[in-house]
Amino acid sequence: MSASALLRAVPGHWPITVGSAPRCTGLAPGTTTTVPRVTTMTVPSPDFVSLRGRRFALTDFGGPGTPVLALHGHFGRGRMYAPLAAALGPAYRVIALDQRGHGLTGGGGPFTLDEYVADAAALLDELDHGPVPVVAHSTGAVAAYALAARHPELVSALVVEDIGAVTDRPVVSHPVLDVSGWPTWAADREGLRAQIESRGIHDASYFLDSAEPDRATGGWRLLFEPAHMMASQEAMRGDFWSEWLGSACPALLMHGEHSSLLPPGHAREMARRRPRTTLREFAGCGHWIHDDAPKEYAWAVGRFLGSLPAEG
Repeated sequence: MSASALLRAVPGHWPITVGSAPRCTGLAPGTTTTVPRVTTMTVPSPDFVSLRGRRFALTDFGGPGTPVLALHGHFGRGRMYAPLAAALGPAYRVIALDQRGHGLTGGGGPFTLDEYVADAAALLDELDHGPVPVVAHSTGAVAAYALAARHPELVSALVVEDIGAVTDRPVVSHPVLDVSGWPTWAADREGLRAQIESRGIHDASYFLDSAEPDRATGGWRLLFEPAHMMASQEAMRGDFWSEWLGSACPALLMHGEHSSLLPPGHAREMARRRPRTTLREFAGCGHWIHDDAPKEYAWAVGRFLGSLPAEG
């Protein structure tokens, strides 16, 4: 299916079920929070599109509204944006990419900022719908603001959820989660959870969002390869001030109070140094603001998008 056809298609849907669980607030050991989450949600079945010689999966949440591109962070997948898409519809149509090495997108690396940006640019070129807002989380947001800097004709606004202009020490004390040697398969979902948590993870719920039944074996498997995630995390460590300051579109910068990936002073500096940037701080939240405070997160995104000038 061509990407441009996605704007006209009515997607099919499939149900997923998630439950309340503690979530880490960042990568620092021992930092957790209880995350309220919806219990059942209907998510569109994925579409697939060929971009730059690779087969990408994406979740098109449908609707007649303004297209919004959504980019997840490490270990994530596009369907995590289901609650936001439901909250923004029908005014906005969220199209969420499974980034390379994640979800149902095929192939491996290379995993670099250049590649992540080129993938997103290729998708927006295919959509051929003019500049669109980009909503993104964590290192997906680094790709988003770099995309805006390098391709300003493709991005009309940015929502940057809890990531900095510097993603390495000394600003970030624990920039990489060591998942080398992690298990990728178990006989059932709870077995996979137990294996991951035995590696020192307080609660594996976030990672299990990227696990599915393995039809070939009858077990459960992770959709990402640990070695790929290690390579990507290492590549996405760095100083990205030039990319953050390289665009002029309106931006909403979201900061979780207890995040270990975006210190409060760094968030304030980002907002101060970049014109047309609004900083919104979320009390009691960690790195996953969209899970820690889903209603407040969706309201803030919707309010920001609604404040943008109308197209044309």
